[in-house]
Amino acid sequence: MLRFLTAGESHGKGLVQVIEGIPAGLDLSEDYIAVDLRRRQGGYGRGRRQKIEQDRAEILSGVRHGTTLGSPISMLIRNRDWENWTEQMSAEPIDEAAIQKVTRLRPGHADLAGTVKYDFDDTRNILERASARETASRVAVGAVCKRFLEEFGVGFHSHTVQIGDVDALVPEEIDWDALEESPVRCSDAAGAEKMVAAIDNARNAGDTLGGVVEGRVTNVPMGLGSHIQWDRKIDGRLAQAMMSIHSVKGVEIGGGFGSTRLTGSKVHDVILPREQWSDRPWARATNNAGGTEGGITDGQDIIVRIALKPIATLPRSLPSADLMTGEEIPAHYERSDVCVVPAAGIIVEAMCAIVLAEAALEKFGGDSMGETLRNWRSYTDTTGPRSLRES
Repeated sequence: MLRFLTAGESHGKGLVQVIEGIPAGLDLSEDYIAVDLRRRQGGYGRGRRQKIEQDRAEILSGVRHGTTLGSPISMLIRNRDWENWTEQMSAEPIDEAAIQKVTRLRPGHADLAGTVKYDFDDTRNILERASARETASRVAVGAVCKRFLEEFGVGFHSHTVQIGDVDALVPEEIDWDALEESPVRCSDAAGAEKMVAAIDNARNAGDTLGGVVEGRVTNVPMGLGSHIQWDRKIDGRLAQAMMSIHSVKGVEIGGGFGSTRLTGSKVHDVILPREQWSDRPWARATNNAGGTEGGITDGQDIIVRIALKPIATLPRSLPSADLMTGEEIPAHYERSDVCVVPAAGIIVEAMCAIVLAEAALEKFGGDSMGETLRNWRSYTDTTGPRSLRES
């Protein structure tokens, strides 16, 4: 069983992650985790905070001499900006007169719902934890899960499909290495230029932009998840993980909503005969299902897209109301990004990795990597046609 918890506030001392369930014997380093943390901080449209922070996860426990021990892995990402917030975010009581309470509510954020739910008179008690800064923790946890799934040959990619009203022309084959050089992580060079211009226009107008990101997971084992209960279906678990990402308002797997406009004969992925298989059994003619059927991975690439709304913190504040008086007042503004769509792809990869690592451990899990890999190899030997196994 894999489980994880994160803790920490946006301007607190740091972000903490605890992961339990990773088998013993997995090679893991801080440098490996740092790669995805750097990717998350990039992308055109990010704010000044990314120039302050240089995220790095310090491994505090669960790893010895570069190898996991099977015990809980704990990590810490320090907030460098903490030094500017030591009084406002102090864990110890301070003079209330020194506290700058935030009472101007931001439409689209957790401010109002959170302060009412927890009976606060200062929305900072909500906005600090509700901040997307928390996704740094998920990327660190996701990197650990990616490292685990690498042992099975699973790979993770993501790219920007749309920013604002600019759509990318997605090629049949994407050069994933070249994609990382794009300021908006887009495979369409002409589309990327238009996306950059759209972000500039939004910034100049004091506004923000959302968009669509696609994640792809390759070489996924067939048989992860289950059709038996609603909460074990792999597509349901992926969808919940995607919806938990800040600003996400929609999820598609495979053909998604576009499938509703087609007939069944054009949607369902034809299973090819054995002579047309290449490197894996049970090849398909298409992948409109996005790698899942009946709540179970079908051996094809998992394809998932998320729709991100524009960020709720606008430099040109929207009209709002004051928490204490209910009177009209401009919404609170705090240093923020203009567009997080390019960075969101790394978070999508991380959440996919967490869900799939959990499912892989359910299917193949052992206390050590050796045991887990033996279980996996034994299973893969039985995934071909029954006639081959019985011959």
